[in-house]
Amino acid sequence: MGIFDKKFCGVCGDKIGLLGNRKLEDGNLCGNCAKKLSPFFTGRRKTTLADIKQQLAYREANKQEVARFTVTRQFGQNTKVLIDERVGKFIVTSSSRWQSENPDVIDIARITNFKIDIRETREEMKAQDSDGNSVSYSPPRYEYYYNFYVVISVNSPYFSEIEAKLNNNRTGYRGSPEYRDFERQVYDLQEALKVRPGAQGAAYVNPAQSAPAASKSPKFCPNCGAAVSPVGAKFCTYCGSAL
Repeated sequence: MGIFDKKFCGVCGDKIGLLGNRKLEDGNLCGNCAKKLSPFFTGRRKTTLADIKQQLAYREANKQEVARFTVTRQFGQNTKVLIDERVGKFIVTSSSRWQSENPDVIDIARITNFKIDIRETREEMKAQDSDGNSVSYSPPRYEYYYNFYVVISVNSPYFSEIEAKLNNNRTGYRGSPEYRDFERQVYDLQEALKVRPGAQGAAYVNPAQSAPAASKSPKFCPNCGAAVSPVGAKFCTYCGSAL
């Protein structure tokens, strides 16, 4: 068969245009059917047609889960982590009309790991010389910015990891009100999902059966509000205030 031979979708049977084919391990998939897959799904080329059909059946059933989902807690700005505490499930979505986008409704019990990833970037500050040229300070000076990510690992046959950036724009210096707000959010989200960073294989902990140990909860500075590490520290690492 040549590269210009007609191709048909193994799911819906429609003819696939020249640039519209999504190659599978043992077949072809059209763009319309591909759009129905989970946004967290990867590895399509190594996936069989049978597995794709199974996932599409799951995605169709997921619509009923979305219809029943009630947001009781919300974290993040553009990308949001929405939680329904009544049934122990959550959604990660960047759509303001998520009810019509069919986001994956995931059991909290399927979470296997939760990672807080605060990413630091820096930009060099410049000065102007007598001729109006931009020059470096000596020694160089930098402005630091931060983005707040969470990486949620899940036990699912269709995807294993979800990365979400909670803030829209990079935040300023450590200890700023905006920084402290997002720092609190990531720790509150961690607590809401009942998992600990780095706890591989951790299962959902029913709060009615096993309350989390207080000593593992983050401590916040009463002066600047920053989360303090280690938990047993006597002074804030950001402003130096006594705890």
